[in-house]
Order: sequence, then C-alpha cells, then structure tokens
Amino acid sequence: MADPKRTDDLRVMPWWYVLLGVLLAVALGWLVLDWLLGEANRATGVDTRATLRVDAIRTGLTVVAGTGGGLALLLAARRQWLSERAQRHQEFTATRDHSHRERIQAHTEQVATTTQRNQEEQTRIAEYDATERRVTDLFTKAVDLLGSDKAAVRLGGLYALERLAQDNISQRQTVVAVVCAYLRMSDEDESVEAPQPKAANHEDEVRRSAQRLLTRHLRADAPDGFWPEVRLDLADTRLVDFDASGCTLIDADFTGAQFFGITRFTNARTEGRLTLARATLDTVTFDNLTTTGDLILDDCVITDETTFDRASFGGEFSARRAHFATTSFAEAVFDKTASFDHARFDGTTSFRAAVFHSGLSIERGTFANDALFRASRFEDMAFFRWTAFQGDAYFENAVFEGAVNIGRAEFHARASFAGATMRRRPNIDHVRATAHQTHVWPAGTTAEKEDDDWIVLIDRRP
Repeated sequence: MADPKRTDDLRVMPWWYVLLGVLLAVALGWLVLDWLLGEANRATGVDTRATLRVDAIRTGLTVVAGTGGGLALLLAARRQWLSERAQRHQEFTATRDHSHRERIQAHTEQVATTTQRNQEEQTRIAEYDATERRVTDLFTKAVDLLGSDKAAVRLGGLYALERLAQDNISQRQTVVAVVCAYLRMSDEDESVEAPQPKAANHEDEVRRSAQRLLTRHLRADAPDGFWPEVRLDLADTRLVDFDASGCTLIDADFTGAQFFGITRFTNARTEGRLTLARATLDTVTFDNLTTTGDLILDDCVITDETTFDRASFGGEFSARRAHFATTSFAEAVFDKTASFDHARFDGTTSFRAAVFHSGLSIERGTFANDALFRASRFEDMAFFRWTAFQGDAYFENAVFEGAVNIGRAEFHARASFAGATMRRRPNIDHVRATAHQTHVWPAGTTAEKEDDDWIVLIDRRP
C-alpha cells in the first residue's frame, strides 16, 4: 500500500499554457487600448485628443506589461512551488531509500548473526559429540582394563578412569560409581577374612589403590584436585586400612561394609547422612569429625579401639544395638539427639567433658567395663533406663539440666555421682547396685539393702 503522505508525482506544464497567457495579456491590453482610444476620440480639441490618445496607448501598453508581469510572477511562483515540491519529493525519496537500505542492512546483519549462531551451535554440537564419543571410548577401554584378570592391568584401568574424571567434570560421579562398584564386587578367590599380606594378594593392592583414588580427591587441599559433590556408595564392601581423613563425605553409604585394619575419619566432614549401619570395623578413629547430617551406626560392630574425641555432631547420632570395644567420646559435642539404645560397650567407655545439647538415650545398654561421664553436660533429657553398668560408673561433676531417668538400671561395680548437679529430680525407680562397693549417689537419695548382694536406691526428698 502506498504511503498516503507521499508527495504526488511532478507534472510538466504544457507550452500552450504560456501562449494562452500571452494572448490573454495582449487581448486585455487591446481591449483597454480600444476603450481608451474611443474615449479620447470624443474629446474636443485636436491637442487634447492627441494627448489622450498618447495616454491611452501608454495605458494600454502598461496594462499589457502589467498583465505580462503578473503572468511572469505567477510563473515564478509556480517555479518556486515546483522547486519546493521537487525538494520535498527528493527528501521523501532519500528518506524512503535510506530507511529501505537500513531495513536491508538490518535484515542482512540478522541473517548473518543467525547464520553465525547456527554455525557456532553446529560446531559446538560437533565438538560435544566428538568429546562424548572420545570420553565414551576412553571410559569403555578403562572399564575393560578394570575387568582384566591381571592386577597390573586393573591398576592401569583405575588410573585411566582417574585421568578421565580429572579432565571431565561431568564424568566424575560416574567414574566414582564404577570404582565403588568394583570395590563392592567379590572375586571367587577372595576370602572374606582378614586380607593376606600385599605380596601374596595382589588384589588387595588394587583395592587399596581404588580406595586412595576415591579419598584423595575428597580433600579440599588435594594436590591432584578436589572433586566436590561426589557421593560414595560402598555398601557391603570390603575395605582395607580405609583412610578418609580430612575428606568431605556427601551422603556416604557404608552399610554392611567390612573394614579391616585401621579405619580413619579424622578431621573429616560430612554433608548429609553418613551411614555405617551393620558395618564391622577393627580400629577406627573419628577424632575431630564434623557432621552436618545424621551419623548412623545402628547394629555396627567395632572389635577394637574407637575414638570420637572432639567430634562435633550436627545431626542425629544413632548407634542402636551397636557393639563397641574401648571407646572414647571425650569433649564431643552432640547438637541433636544421641541414641545408644541396646548398645554394648565391652571396653572402657569415656564421655569425659562431652556436651549433649539435645537428648541422650542409653536404654537397655550394657557397659561391660568402666563408664566415664566425668564433667559431661546434659542440657536435655538423659535416659539410662534398664542399663547395666558392669564396671565402675563415674558421673562426677556432671551437669544434668533436663530430665534424668536411671530407672531399672543396675550398677554391678562402683557408682559415683560426686559433685554432679541435677536441676530436676531424677527418676531412680528400682535402681539396684552391688552391696559390695561404696557408692556416691545424687543428693537427696539413699540406698537400702535388698539382700546380701544388692541395694536399692530410695528418693528421700519430700
């Protein structure tokens, strides 16, 4: 559709317009001259008529000249008008052409940009496909090496997987999952008993290398690079001298795992849940462990020394039905509920200066050796119902700010609450203690003889 504001096309004036204008000027001058000459002829006197005739002629010529001048002015005005219209037409045409050129330029640039983007996208896709094919090829070859029956070849497969994960962030979790799966697999020739010396069992060396591959990249100061947000699934795995010291563990699962030798979680940090339910361990250290999620030790069996000294438990701590040997929680801090219900402690157990910001429950637990709660602080409830203290039990200088329940507990050796502070009245219902030891009970309680071997606590406070 044409622009309604566009200037009309210019037209050339026909030549006969000018001839007609000249004829009209002559005709008008002739008519005026004829009229004036007629008037002059009526005058009396020769001189007067001559003068009037001369004036008439002069006037007629003036009229012709004036008419011609008027026509000349009209032509000049038309020329000016045409010139202005021509200028406007040129300006309009120039503006239209410029706008058209700009649209063409913009369209050309848009087409070029789109073409470039398409080319870049095609290049990116091609590079991505090439990278994926290369990564897949390397991954497949590394996994094939890992399935070799020769230990040296399997080691080469592990190192190939490590290099692949190091160079390809997106493949790290996959590589870790493959290594974890390798550790979970059991060979027909492999015994579930304690591993043989390294010289006699090459598979143990491969396993140790796989373990080190996993843990050395989970430390923030790892010289080979830190792999964040990597999750370990080592459930039902046999691990030898597993060392996760200083590692960051995210939702790590060791359910049912068998740990041989010395296991270390010293200075480790957990995000999410750390699960060791049904795991069996020899010696294990959790010193300075920091957890932000739950730590699950339900049904766990630890046959040698265990230390949790100065550990900080930000989530719940659950060790229900766990079996401990010599154990230390010295200066540990529990932010949430800690449960040791039905747990058994065969060696000396220390909670010296431990702090429980939430509840502690050791119901139906068994302390086969000494239980040390000296200077511990219980800011919420503390339950020891039905718990058997077969060794000495020391709660000296402990502070109980919440409810305390030691009902049905049995003290088979010495019990001491010397210097202990209890903000609330403790529940000592049917607490029994050996009659062959000297005990120090909480303020306000005394003991009465039940028989030759046992005494029963009595609350004397009103």
